Amino acid sequence: MKADEVRCLLPLKVCITYHEKFSQYDLGVNHPFRGDRFVKARKFFEEKGLSQMPNVFFIKPRAATRADLLKVHTEKYVDQIFRLAKLGEPYDIDTPVSISILEALMLIIGGVTESGTAIFERQADRAVALGGGFHHAGRNYGGGFCLFNDIAILVERLRERFALKRILILDYDLHFGNGTSDIYFSDPNVLLISLHQDPETIYPGRGFIDEVGEGEGEGFKINVPLPMRTGEQSYLYALREIFPPLAEEFKPEIIIANGGSDAHFADYLGRLGLTAKGFFEVSRIISETSEKVCNGKVALLVGSGYNDLVLPYCWYALVTGIAEPEKTKDNIEDHYPPPRNPWQNQQKVEIVLKDLKRILRKYWKNL
Repeated sequence: MKADEVRCLLPLKVCITYHEKFSQYDLGVNHPFRGDRFVKARKFFEEKGLSQMPNVFFIKPRAATRADLLKVHTEKYVDQIFRLAKLGEPYDIDTPVSISILEALMLIIGGVTESGTAIFERQADRAVALGGGFHHAGRNYGGGFCLFNDIAILVERLRERFALKRILILDYDLHFGNGTSDIYFSDPNVLLISLHQDPETIYPGRGFIDEVGEGEGEGFKINVPLPMRTGEQSYLYALREIFPPLAEEFKPEIIIANGGSDAHFADYLGRLGLTAKGFFEVSRIISETSEKVCNGKVALLVGSGYNDLVLPYCWYALVTGIAEPEKTKDNIEDHYPPPRNPWQNQQKVEIVLKDLKRILRKYWKNL
């Protein structure tokens, strides 16, 4: 029996990075990003028996270092954030900074980089970094609850330590990751595919279909802006139309996927229409695609979501979608009954995809 055939018969080892101090990433009593998300998710995981799965194990990460930050961010910007933390002053109206917030963030970033390291050091087949996905931070700016871009820090860690040449980032967050896009806008070795709510209706007001990259990176930044109330099946249709074909053509060495539960139909900041089962399907599509293109290597960053009643259900669905999809698919629950029409805005979605494919056929054969 071949090695890859043996691998298919064994449950994939999945590590999850978590630290009790993640909860210090709490941006305020009336802020949508509260630190108790981590406590509630971990408690839900325990109730559902995630820790008892023989192929799942938890890692308590070490904090990232200043050197890690400087792989992506300018020294001036890093100094600015550390100075604001000491003073207890916010970066902007939505993004507070303090010593405790910064301590939690450095641990979250450490968890993100250790998730990728665990895969390539063969400690795990796949990894989940709880709290990760600060995609609004650019090289010299932050915002949107984000101070440092852990996704880019992971990319640079993998490039430096394991000499990776092609990395695919799938951003399934409700919002467009302007920071990640800016950092790699001219880089042809990082394919960024982002599904997000129509930028005309939500922060940060960017992520249109014509933002395809520049220079050598032109064609490697793919934006799928979806209308409000897209509907679950329409969302999954859009994901399948774009992500697997481009992944198969690009042939990445790893897929880094970032998001959380904010595309849920009951999230407070947006309305794309997913349910917990929809997030499970997102994760399973990522899983199945990774098996075809990069021997199953996935780092799943799970951090967003602004309704704490649905967040644990969705995070659990995302994690189990790459850990034990066949055993858990019938046990995915939701806090609320699902919307009646999961294809709600299919016609508008098809128009977006038609226009997007027309642009992308210049760069990609599979479309």
